[in-house]
Amino acid sequence: MAIERPLNIFLVGVSCVGKTNIGKRLADEIGYKFFDLDSEIERYFNESISCIQSQFLSDYSYRKSVSKVLRKIIEENKDNNFVMALPPSGLRDWYYKELKKTDPLIIALNDSPENILKRITFYDDDSNKIEKKLNKREKQYYLRDIEKDIAFFKKYNANADYQININGLNIQESVKKLKALINTLDNINQGNSF
Repeated sequence: MAIERPLNIFLVGVSCVGKTNIGKRLADEIGYKFFDLDSEIERYFNESISCIQSQFLSDYSYRKSVSKVLRKIIEENKDNNFVMALPPSGLRDWYYKELKKTDPLIIALNDSPENILKRITFYDDDSNKIEKKLNKREKQYYLRDIEKDIAFFKKYNANADYQININGLNIQESVKKLKALINTLDNINQGNSF
């Protein structure tokens, strides 16, 4: 792959759509750095996301404060290629303002609620993974919650440069689809449909 200029690729989508796993694999295969914004925020503040969020009265004020981490990563890597997994709110207010200061390639990953439910991961307040087996009633609850998240974030994710449907694809197939998009963009250096 021969990208002419430093390329910053940002992956957005609802929780558990696969941004981090797909982003890591994509970055590895194309020789880019990889960042997960939530992990970088935790590293910067030396606290878990839930602990940091509890210090703010609103999600808006939280994003305003922690957007400096996104700015720092972008500034420190302005001459490097990287892939970053953004949280579901990645294209809202303060995060989006930071992204628009650059020339990013923003890709929204979309999948069915049922597939996302299969990948759902639980964490405690210290960001430690929790093993939890859902019963039928809990699955129905989380499925409705995922559907609500998809509907809510759809308007923000519409600001992405590209929408990639990964429904039914595994990680490698999803990465292959993203690489095809990047190669196409590199070859034509224009357009926005895939």
